[in-house]
Amino acid sequence: MRFSSLITAVDAHACGEPGRVITGGILDVPGANMFQKMQYFARHHDQIRLSMLREPRGYPAANCNILFPPTHPDADAGYIIMEQVEYPPMSGTNTICVVTVLIETGMVNATEPVTDLLLETPAGLIGVQAEVNQGKVTKVTFKNVPAFAVHLDAKIEVPTLGTVTVDVAWGGMFYVIADAAPFGLDLTPNEAGETARIAELIKVAAQSQLPVVHPENPEIQGISIAEMTLGNKNNVVVSTGSLGCLDRSPCGTGTCARMAVLHAKGLLPLHQDFVHEGVLGTTFTGRLIEETTVGPYKAVIPTLAGQAWITGFSQYVLDPSDPFPDGFTVGDIWGRV
Repeated sequence: MRFSSLITAVDAHACGEPGRVITGGILDVPGANMFQKMQYFARHHDQIRLSMLREPRGYPAANCNILFPPTHPDADAGYIIMEQVEYPPMSGTNTICVVTVLIETGMVNATEPVTDLLLETPAGLIGVQAEVNQGKVTKVTFKNVPAFAVHLDAKIEVPTLGTVTVDVAWGGMFYVIADAAPFGLDLTPNEAGETARIAELIKVAAQSQLPVVHPENPEIQGISIAEMTLGNKNNVVVSTGSLGCLDRSPCGTGTCARMAVLHAKGLLPLHQDFVHEGVLGTTFTGRLIEETTVGPYKAVIPTLAGQAWITGFSQYVLDPSDPFPDGFTVGDIWGRV
């Protein structure tokens, strides 16, 4: 038997959110930077994203990363991020998983008690400090790209929900953020389906009524994710076809986006920890360390800290006779497809 492909990967999760890291079986792709590599891969190799994230190799909440040689001379490693409906420029949970895999598998040299790394993402260079104890990564803290609010307390009309007040902010992806309390949600696991339904309605309405473009990269456009908040608890709803799927973690870039909103409203000063809780009760700790500007927007530099755990080592193959080379989705768990 000769397989069409053989991909080696390390499976991990960051505070509950799965983040598979592909370590072998995929060749480098052209691009002057990691954003261009991401674009090339999306145009020419998107079947790999589909096969990794759809059944039988994936499921609705899955995420995947591919390690590539960095283009920046100072970077230790580069990677692109693949999610169910897009290639996001940056992801906090995926970054924490990538760092953990790089160190715990020996792909980069580790120094205890703290290992400093510089990673190249499609959003730019990300500085990382990983706390390491006897080879185990116990905490990953990274300095994210600048975060900024685009819309504050904006009113949108949402079918079946009426007028909803939302914020829109960039934290590595564009988020629409809404308070869960008016909908009677406590953001508990048993409310996941209803939370996802409401958040998807808000996201779709916001996408059409509140267009957004990153001022430094006009190819980054549109709201990707809806974030429902309640105190310091959040859930991020990621679109999977017509089905919303909750982020199992507190969400790294979502935490950064929310901190930017709170700072813009005068509710979160610099140099103060912001502990963000996800649907499973796990937490990320964010902190705003500096004010800056991004185009016309007042922005902040956030840091984000969390932990990941490796769950398995896998080799994924494609039999040339397999009738589903790009994987498949079925409406019982994937919504209308």
